[in-house]
Amino acid sequence: MSDQRVDKLWGGRFSESTDAFVEAFTASVDFDRRLYRHDIEGSKAHAHMLAHVGVLSDRECDDIVAGLDEILGEIERGEFEWSVGLEDVHMNIEARLTARIGAAGKKLHTGRSRNDQVATDIRLWLREEIDHILAELKRARRGLLDLAEREADTIMPGFTHLQVAMPVTFGHHLLAWYEMLARDSARLRDARRRVNVMPLGAAALAGTTYPIDRAYAASLLGFEGVAANSLDAVSDRDFAIETCAAAALIMTHLSRMSEEMILWASAQFGFVDLPDRFCTGSSIMPQKKNPDVPELLRGKAGRVNGDLISLLTLMKGQPLAYNKDNQEDKEPLFDAVDTVRGSLRVFADMVPAIEPRRERMRAAAMQGYATATDLADYLVRKGVPFRDAHEVVGKAVRHGIERDLDLSELPLDELQAFSDQIGPDVFDVLTLEGSVAARGHYGGTAPDAVRARIKEARTTLENE
Repeated sequence: MSDQRVDKLWGGRFSESTDAFVEAFTASVDFDRRLYRHDIEGSKAHAHMLAHVGVLSDRECDDIVAGLDEILGEIERGEFEWSVGLEDVHMNIEARLTARIGAAGKKLHTGRSRNDQVATDIRLWLREEIDHILAELKRARRGLLDLAEREADTIMPGFTHLQVAMPVTFGHHLLAWYEMLARDSARLRDARRRVNVMPLGAAALAGTTYPIDRAYAASLLGFEGVAANSLDAVSDRDFAIETCAAAALIMTHLSRMSEEMILWASAQFGFVDLPDRFCTGSSIMPQKKNPDVPELLRGKAGRVNGDLISLLTLMKGQPLAYNKDNQEDKEPLFDAVDTVRGSLRVFADMVPAIEPRRERMRAAAMQGYATATDLADYLVRKGVPFRDAHEVVGKAVRHGIERDLDLSELPLDELQAFSDQIGPDVFDVLTLEGSVAARGHYGGTAPDAVRARIKEARTTLENE
């Protein structure tokens, strides 16, 4: 065999160089270099811990930390030369550190492995990204509350099967969106607790013989706990999968909301106008105003779903402990986080700019006999069994269809032909305002109930 080998940090056991294509194929530095700040942060904490337990001298620790800070500056100024031959962000930084400060740089890796190092880096990065996503979720939720408060009295049709079902208020509909995002926020906050556990100290898989103080390192890095099993700490990526699952649900909710905005902005519905800055035109049809932002949000949901499936598939067949497969965890995780963060940003920007067309909403609510259930409830309160009331109202609706009149437009004598329990007060429940006002319980669509929920939600939101 050839005695030619590259100068790898792990190359002592090898007698020949890595094949050039294999080197490029197995390298991850092109995408994991974005972890550089977190890699340096973790390395500084590791150095301080090693000095704390006496493995490094204070001078060595100071030299390492100063060297890492200088490398951070090089990277941020665009002066750092990344090498595919050094495989990943960790070895690029360590090699540069050794070149800068000499032998002390070679001591930094004492008591750790790239296995626990990368697991720590990802958790540090993901913890920070979750906080950014939570901030965008909070901004989007606040925007929904503001819009819902302005539209608490605006009446629109509520749909099931995309058919007019009952009148609701636009504010109530927006609060449904709010509740989806509130649960998304709760899921992410809960997932963050499991992200915020430190793997450092697990080393390659079995821990280390050095007298490390993992709790000390965890306190330096702001971790709430320390991984309790070294095999598990380096090998599982369930925290990343859980975050991707939460991201996929966020995108699913944004997709549903976007679908409604797309429908509402169409000529057939005409419920809302979206400002020009969130739309584009057609290259051939000059009249077109396309809701591209909601359409892209709807499309990007599939992308994040794919990222989640990639991670689940990546993990499902791996034996303990670390395997090279896990190099493939970063790109789908990065993509999912970038996509959901950008999607929430544009959604939060767009929500306050939605312009409702209230008269179109009201006119649509007058179609489809939206107050039929109110008439049935009215008869039940008069003592008519519900199933009998249901049949009476069905016949009245059929009569209205034949006359091309809404129930509220039918003369009293024609309504009374279907039940002698119907009196002049029936028209109080057949109006759109009467219908929504009657649903004033907690969670109902009545304007007063909507305003009460907004007040409650604002308090919860600001206290998170």
